Amino acid sequence: MTQDRTQPSAEDSLIARYFKPLATDPGAFGLVDDAAVLSSSGDDIVVTTDAVVEGVHYLATDPPDTIARKALRVNLSDLAAKGAVPAGFVLTLALRSQEDAWLRPFADALGADARTFACPLLGGDTVSTPGPQMISITAFGRVPKGRMVGRIGAKPGDRILVTGTIGDAALGLDVLTGGAVAAVLKDQTAQDYLIERYRVPRPRNALAGAVLTHANASMDVSDGLAGDLAKLCAASGVSALIEADRIPKSPAASLAISAVGLEKLVSGGDDYEVLCAVPDARCADFMREAEQAGVPVSAIGTVVVGRAAPRWTDAHGNEIALQRLSYSHF
Repeated sequence: MTQDRTQPSAEDSLIARYFKPLATDPGAFGLVDDAAVLSSSGDDIVVTTDAVVEGVHYLATDPPDTIARKALRVNLSDLAAKGAVPAGFVLTLALRSQEDAWLRPFADALGADARTFACPLLGGDTVSTPGPQMISITAFGRVPKGRMVGRIGAKPGDRILVTGTIGDAALGLDVLTGGAVAAVLKDQTAQDYLIERYRVPRPRNALAGAVLTHANASMDVSDGLAGDLAKLCAASGVSALIEADRIPKSPAASLAISAVGLEKLVSGGDDYEVLCAVPDARCADFMREAEQAGVPVSAIGTVVVGRAAPRWTDAHGNEIALQRLSYSHF
């Protein structure tokens, strides 16, 4: 993002009006340069990037403030799962128009979240497109040198923990698109809750310190709990045994599960919760720190020896065969 020209272009004016006020970090230089400076302070810099595309990650009818929050929060979720403290982000916008009615609430919500999560705007780019719209964010975080918690490192005997509740976002999208959940779930409050969970993720950055201190391996749940667990296990060269009845569900999801089944909840994606493998001896400390941070955590299974796909069992120990593990773009 630059605006250092004699005659400001429409892009320069857009940046100055909506996004320069968000660039509060000294390294952003008020968005007058083509690059920014991010001080490492001796830490490692964790880098993550995610894009949200209209019609894929959000609906054209979604409010612009929720789109902004989702675009930033899906990246913050990645940082939380790595044990990283947010340091800043760069933003790329592909827009159809410059309408104030869309851009003003978008920029205001983005700025509010940037302040809430101490993750300032550092720079980026704006381009025009005939559609669909796209917002891409690259976020940066800091961890002590050599300490980032990756997918590699889960060990047999580790407990598998997950934050929050699973499946709400997938069910919320189902409600918005008139699917089976919309037909069976008549409670408007429950519907609104699921829709909000789809539109506005809850990144667990308050838990980053506990992840950094206690977890052997960690990742955020974005494409579906079942599929992301399989990825973590594959990266670590292990397998897992999951007790399906321990999967944390919200009251709204518990009401709706009869219409879609367990598989929808664990494969639908957009949860943006933290999935981690924690040594059994450290679980109590992890749980205590999570409670102090106000983040709900559930133990759902155990890491086991082997390289087979994780096994899922019901309350009676019977194996559950999942046909679909995760959302896929292709």
